[in-house]
Amino acid sequence: MNFTDEQKAIIESHGDIKINAVAGSGKTTTLIEYARGRPGNSKILYLAFNKSVRLEAQKRFVAEGLAGVTVETAHSLAYKRIVYRHGYRLKNNGYKTHEIVALLGLNSQGEKHGQYVVASHINKFISYFCNSPAEKIRDINYADVVADEKARAFVERFYGYIEKQTRLLLAKMNRGEIEIPHDFYLKKFQLSRPELPYDYILFDEGQDASPAMLDVFLRQKATKVIVGDSHQQIYGWRHAINSLEKTDFSTLPLTNSFRFGPEIAFLARGILDWKSHIRDHTPVKISGRGRSRATRTKAILARGNLGLLVRAIDYITEHRQTGGLYFEGNINSYTYADDGASLYDILNLYNGNRARIRDKLISEMKGLDDLEEYVKKTDDVQLGLMIDIVREYGNEIPGILARIKEKHVADGDKDKADVIFSTVHRCKGMEYDTVELVNDFISESRIKKLLADTSKSIDPARLIEEVNILYVAVTRTRHLLSIPESLLPEVYPRSDAIRVIAKSLTDKKDKRKNIYGEKKEQHRTVRERRRGAYQRWTKEQDMELTVMHRTGKSMAEMAERLERTKGAIWSRIQKLGLEEW
Repeated sequence: MNFTDEQKAIIESHGDIKINAVAGSGKTTTLIEYARGRPGNSKILYLAFNKSVRLEAQKRFVAEGLAGVTVETAHSLAYKRIVYRHGYRLKNNGYKTHEIVALLGLNSQGEKHGQYVVASHINKFISYFCNSPAEKIRDINYADVVADEKARAFVERFYGYIEKQTRLLLAKMNRGEIEIPHDFYLKKFQLSRPELPYDYILFDEGQDASPAMLDVFLRQKATKVIVGDSHQQIYGWRHAINSLEKTDFSTLPLTNSFRFGPEIAFLARGILDWKSHIRDHTPVKISGRGRSRATRTKAILARGNLGLLVRAIDYITEHRQTGGLYFEGNINSYTYADDGASLYDILNLYNGNRARIRDKLISEMKGLDDLEEYVKKTDDVQLGLMIDIVREYGNEIPGILARIKEKHVADGDKDKADVIFSTVHRCKGMEYDTVELVNDFISESRIKKLLADTSKSIDPARLIEEVNILYVAVTRTRHLLSIPESLLPEVYPRSDAIRVIAKSLTDKKDKRKNIYGEKKEQHRTVRERRRGAYQRWTKEQDMELTVMHRTGKSMAEMAERLERTKGAIWSRIQKLGLEEW
């Protein structure tokens, strides 16, 4: 196999190094050859980002005759040392808010739903501590990582109580009185100061490293290799850090991408240059050397769950004869928040069907306004997005999800799907022949507007991460990219590899909650937003809807024209039998 000069420099290197590798640059292939070039009796550990990457890497190393390389994730390594040895019981999905309230006997502190708000912050406090290198709770200040102003004000007001209860819950875990979440045994592993029996340790996806695991890694006597892409750091919200910036190892680059061609590389560089509006930025070198012209796999990628669901609804409405669909991570995972609340729970709250609400926390709320107040105090972005979905689609949600699930193929049949839907975080490390982007990413004009508004406090790190998320999305394609006009840099290559999606009128009117630190606009009633809502359909409107549907208008365009919600448009399409047209 012919290697580039950059790859050869890594393969032949000695001592601790860090490799800054652009998307699609063959980093795994390079690491395999690096491992092959070590002395024959070397003990080598490859640390993968997650379980799926671990399994794939194991196959690659074995196939290359390197079965002696140990492949682990941070958690699998810690599990063997902590859980297996000490007999801890696992809480695989973590603790729900109401479970923490019950375990600690929390009180409201005189605040509406205060016990649940406190429990939510205790959960996040534990996550922050367990992923940090700190030895004790008092060594960190949880309030520093609470982004939302109202949520931070609550935390600062009740910090003593939140911190005390956090310690009590951690103590229960430590004594084995209750089950432990995955982050807990990783923390125990880090605090045990382990000495790993390896000569070389290869740390993959170093741009999104757990500070706790990085602490373990840097304490080892082994030769250390960190590989990652500084511009693919997208897990800061999970307290991940860019280890490439935290070490003084010699830096070796991989700047040639074998995934996509020069046009996509040019576009990716242009997007990364937006960072110059936010902080000092050195232009990135990315050379596109990919030559794929295949169109077998198509993916539609979104920044968030709401944008993805809206596009999925539009897609199955526009493509009446579409075959199978596939959602990365499975469709069911998009209808549940991390805390366990489901979209159906929130819909039942919306309809006042309290007896059908399964989640304890949601059942305590009087209505959506009550739940939104809780969201403001906890900065629970997932719950907030689920509320937005319910307000937009209401009682059409069960039918919509049933239609999507009807077309959803099994995990083993992913390659048979006509189109794959995913958020960027769920498709990290993956690639597709053709990619279409939903218009819910940050844009250059949005960045400029946010920075110009001196009345709001903007976290530069969050803005940088939003640019990274768009960069990751763009670089998932091997051949063809369809991108909304508003997401393009001012200068980009006109090419058959880049298809521009014209800006629609509805893009200007979408005022949903965004994730850039802005205050959420108060919801207007549905009738105020859509004057046609709840009114009887006329024959003329049915005819207009039929014509628009048959001429390929999007769900958003039909809703805008007829002044109805997208849920109402969906329902009428079903009633008129247009879905089968």
